[in-house]
Amino acid sequence: MEMPTPNPAILARKARIVERLRAVLPADAVIDDVAETRAYECDALSAYRCPPLAAVLPRTTAEVSAALRVCHEEGVPVVPRGSGTSLAGGALPTADCVILGVSRLNAVLETDYPNRFIRVQSGRTNLSVTGAVEQDGFFYAPDPSSQLACAIAGNIAMNSGGAHCLKYGVTTNNLLGVTLVLMDGTVVEIGGAHVDAGGLDLLGVICGSEGQLGVVTEATLRILRKPEGARPVLMGFDSNEVAGECVSDIIKAGVLPVAIEFMDRPCIRATEDFAHAGYPDCEALLIVEVEGSDAEIDEQLGVILQIARRHSPVELRESKSEDEAKKIWLGRKSAFGAMGQINDYMCLDGTIPVSALPLVLRRIGEMSREYGLDVGNVFHAGDGNMHPLILYNANKPGDLEKCEAFGADILKLCVEVGGCLTGEHGVGIEKRDLMSVQFTAADMEAQMRVKDVFDPQWLLNPAKVFPLAITAARRAA
Repeated sequence: MEMPTPNPAILARKARIVERLRAVLPADAVIDDVAETRAYECDALSAYRCPPLAAVLPRTTAEVSAALRVCHEEGVPVVPRGSGTSLAGGALPTADCVILGVSRLNAVLETDYPNRFIRVQSGRTNLSVTGAVEQDGFFYAPDPSSQLACAIAGNIAMNSGGAHCLKYGVTTNNLLGVTLVLMDGTVVEIGGAHVDAGGLDLLGVICGSEGQLGVVTEATLRILRKPEGARPVLMGFDSNEVAGECVSDIIKAGVLPVAIEFMDRPCIRATEDFAHAGYPDCEALLIVEVEGSDAEIDEQLGVILQIARRHSPVELRESKSEDEAKKIWLGRKSAFGAMGQINDYMCLDGTIPVSALPLVLRRIGEMSREYGLDVGNVFHAGDGNMHPLILYNANKPGDLEKCEAFGADILKLCVEVGGCLTGEHGVGIEKRDLMSVQFTAADMEAQMRVKDVFDPQWLLNPAKVFPLAITAARRAA
């Protein structure tokens, strides 16, 4: 097939932009070769791809500011990118944009144990934050499943959580301050090394804003003392609904585990084949972990196990050693990778009231049969943050579209039962056309006015969160 001849005007514009970026950044920080930019054409929502105009990889806040100033003057859209682990298309480029990756911004800048905070550059990976303080008995609480790879910048953009967010909260509960670079290159400090800043809660606006308001280059994070001990218990049940009822009863009892994780049969089988964690043959599995002193752990687990026995579990397994605890968690931490070995999948991220778990799990099973697509459920059951994995064949015509329709129905169901479209993955491109399911036109207008203040030209992370028609009208205004 004969390739179309590139538009000379587009080529000239690209050359000018790249030349200006190279004038303010180190030589190795600008990538414009077509083959090399393909590394940035998608994130973890790999069903959608689009090579960017160019990519820049700065190492300092000053370099981020310089790059954004050039793009602002040229009217070039910019897509901030952490580690590219977004499951909602949050880092998907457009053909006319510059990717701004923060992976080289990975240093620890300050550690303060008496005041329990650490200040890091935003490209540092989630797990390596704990790695920097664990030898001194501290840890960083949010722990998304991708924590080995995901960047703090992305965690802030999507307000990520993780298995242990039931007790410790999500990113917003552990974020104290940020250094933010606005689209015109202005550098601002928001929050800091203290519990609450005076004035408007701008930190709350930035966290979860999906890279639409500015680029975070540094973050001050809360660190906590490691607990005396922690102990997980594994529970197997004969149905998803019964497991959901058990979760609801644990929460109603007033016990606060550090984590309650759920997996159904498809996920159990996949992870067992992949990780050999020794999981039982059952329809649904819960991992419930508590922490504290031995006496506290025994008391909490006593209540939890009593509740579990009322639901006739097929297996109850309490870890007796650190090795057993690691084995219980091994399968859960491997779940997404294990499911990826079976088939292509789309991972959703709806949040529901815990009391609605039995109903929603039953309806997902019914919809799975209606659409003819298998679905595996693995999620943070304690706070109702669901992650259904819809399996499809990317090479089969119509399968992706069917998967998208199935996913949309699940998310609509989440809203119907009193939940919301996303818990920690963000809206991105995946859910932007569903925003009207949860928000009224007035709601979205209020949100867009915030973006107008931070990014009047709507150049930061375009085509995300809001429906395309609304975004196009806003950019043209």
